[in-house]
Amino acid sequence: MPAMDDRIEQMRGMVARLNAAADAYYNGRGELMTDFEWDALFDQVKALEAETGVVLPDSPTNRVSADDVAGQKEAHEFAALSLAKTKKTADVAKWAEGRPVWISWKLDGLTLVVTYDGGRLAKVVTRGDGHVGTNITHLAPGICGIPQAITEKGHLVVRGEAVISYADFEAFLAESQEDYANPRNLASGSLTLKDTEETKAVDELRRRKLRWIPFSLVHAEKTFASWGAQMDWLNEIGLDGVERERVDDPTETNLQAAIDRWTVRVTDGENPYPVDGLVVTYDDVAYAKTGSVTGHHATRAGLAFKWQDETAETTLERIEWSCAVASISPVAVFAPVALEGTTVKRASLCNISECERLGIGGPGTGLSVIKANKIIPKVVAVTRKVGELEIPSTCPVCGAPTAIREAESGTRTLRCSNEHCAARELRKFMRFVSKDGMDIDGLAGETLAKFVNKGWIKTVADIYRLGAHRPDIAMMEGFGDKSAANIAASVEAARTREATRFLVALAIPLCGIDVAKRLLRTVSSAQELFDKAANAPSDDVFAEIDGLGAVRSAAFVQWCKAPANQALVADLLGQVTLTMPTAAPVGGSCAGLTFVITGDVHRFANRNELKALIESKGGKVTGSVSKSTSYLINNDVASTSGKNKKAKELNIPVISEDDFFARFATDAPPATPAPSPSALTQGEFDL
Repeated sequence: MPAMDDRIEQMRGMVARLNAAADAYYNGRGELMTDFEWDALFDQVKALEAETGVVLPDSPTNRVSADDVAGQKEAHEFAALSLAKTKKTADVAKWAEGRPVWISWKLDGLTLVVTYDGGRLAKVVTRGDGHVGTNITHLAPGICGIPQAITEKGHLVVRGEAVISYADFEAFLAESQEDYANPRNLASGSLTLKDTEETKAVDELRRRKLRWIPFSLVHAEKTFASWGAQMDWLNEIGLDGVERERVDDPTETNLQAAIDRWTVRVTDGENPYPVDGLVVTYDDVAYAKTGSVTGHHATRAGLAFKWQDETAETTLERIEWSCAVASISPVAVFAPVALEGTTVKRASLCNISECERLGIGGPGTGLSVIKANKIIPKVVAVTRKVGELEIPSTCPVCGAPTAIREAESGTRTLRCSNEHCAARELRKFMRFVSKDGMDIDGLAGETLAKFVNKGWIKTVADIYRLGAHRPDIAMMEGFGDKSAANIAASVEAARTREATRFLVALAIPLCGIDVAKRLLRTVSSAQELFDKAANAPSDDVFAEIDGLGAVRSAAFVQWCKAPANQALVADLLGQVTLTMPTAAPVGGSCAGLTFVITGDVHRFANRNELKALIESKGGKVTGSVSKSTSYLINNDVASTSGKNKKAKELNIPVISEDDFFARFATDAPPATPAPSPSALTQGEFDL
């Protein structure tokens, strides 16, 4: 009958929208709708299906969304089905049936299935559609948390989530030319990288800081009665599983108390990784396997609990345009509203496409706002449009003309046309304040971007003039008197640094720590070095320095001859005091030897510390294996990685960290356990 036909046609439209949004979500493309909108539309489809008795073949209620990661497709040994979901604690209590359960994070990333055989990594496969995924084993060295070897020697299959922390996501956006709406978008997009050269793809993954966190033991030759025991065992063999809490008596009251404890950790920002809910799992492994499969859900494999999003209605006051690198992003500023126990008055609109999708207008436009997953303020709907969105024709930082750029994904972003805009220099500002540079604490990429947009930082020398803006910093949202004082103190402390740090901080092409040290050994002061380069009769004036050569010499000289760089150095040298590095060791147990370090270290916080020890003993550390390499240090000596293969081809010894200390360092520090995820540092991904 017509009414039935109309409802089915309505379902077709809803299903098409859901599938298009899911496709973009799972494959790292521009966001077509928020989780809030997707869940609401999904629930409408379910209601229509129940009303009509019709389930369309491509309905998301009847299929698993798939990634389209390029590569060799491979069938899963064990199907990766999805979990049924609820937003009601009463439903969780009913599902638990009074049996002990575990609560853990529902991590918001990309599911990867990892297989080990004989203690060695055998393969890594994306979830795909739950039955067939893409083999990405070659990318595993770039994903933290997937060791090449473990102590368990049997056949082992583990599911986990590849995620990127909020902090690493913000750092990536600050230094990248790319546009991503959230950490989950970046994580999934990272596995669709187009660079076919394996080494470059792995290095790029390391830069993005993906971490794989196991959440389920799918198969092992050992048997376990308890899910909790399974997860503890994964930790013991070197696979650090998702955080979890056992609830022995899962009444609605007890479950609500546990859910509240986990929710507070999200709203307080204690959990570093993005989550979109919680997962409830039976402790009784045998009982969990007795459930049936309905659609693409295994009824007792687990239950996803998703938070009810608190919504508030407000009115747009203005759009602010924030510039970072080359992208100029719109930020909605609206009348303050109370959400999740906090006052919210700003929300990023990401890009022009998102503004167009929502139908953002001018001041007075009515907005519906949530805190997505209890954390990120998000405009989810326009309730009343007033006027039109005004897109600035000039950059808010430098005043140059702007232009709208459309990416391959169709996402439209506003860009500054000035290649020398201060906002485009953000990456250099971050390099200047970094640990390897001038080591100025409290000036992360997001903070620097705010100061750039205020017009306070146009060159790195302006960082030393931030003290003049201390009262204004204290008045900024999210700062206050204490933050302003800490920033001022950090800047003042960084007025005295070793000259090596200064050269590295300037981001001079091809001038890393090693090159900086070699250059400074030939002069008595940094000023003398810059003068020598600026007045050099030819670009190869430093070419004869051991380890430099003509290319590095030319890069340094040409940088120093540029008038803008000369003015910058003069400005900086008037504000800082530089000490010269101590003389390089002329002897030592590593004298005359060249080392390459790869993989994780366990005696130091990161590989840079091991590098410093080698250099203190007269050795040299490089980033790639060549004929001049004396030793490759890799704790996984049997690895089939590119560096290990290269070393084998060239008959270069591959030694573990312990082997190195036994041969070259009698004063070896004791081995320490591998650091927890929160303790990981940039240095672990450097070489």
